[in-house]
Amino acid sequence: MGRVLHIVLTPEQTKELISCHQESPHHVFRQRCQIILLKAAGRKTSDICQIVGIKSEHQVNSWIKRYKSSYSTMGIGVLSNVKGQGRKPIFDKQKETALIEQVVKTERQKLENAKIILEKELNKSFSIKTLKNFLKTLAGDTNV
Repeated sequence: MGRVLHIVLTPEQTKELISCHQESPHHVFRQRCQIILLKAAGRKTSDICQIVGIKSEHQVNSWIKRYKSSYSTMGIGVLSNVKGQGRKPIFDKQKETALIEQVVKTERQKLENAKIILEKELNKSFSIKTLKNFLKTLAGDTNV
């Protein structure tokens, strides 16, 4: 059996974590705040995994260690994702929107043809689903 992680929070830290857990629009950030609060309440890592819905105890422990080691320098921001993480978009909304709209308008009956033309024009490979999702975001932007 490994070392047991313990965490002690100040009243200010507890208040800040509770506030962020209740008010943050980002699910993952709220989840991480809850992990720290549960561990500070004395819960076992396996119990925290079940409550929060994470399968990996290692993941829970790594967030606890990260919070303990970096809170003094970074504050609660240590639980946030670092900017630039995640998959990058295939289409550049500012540069490629006009071309995509033009090609889709000319090939509106057959999106597969539009995809083939766009792949050649943009020198990119993508799926029909990706193209449809991009078009949905464009439609969502204009319906405001």
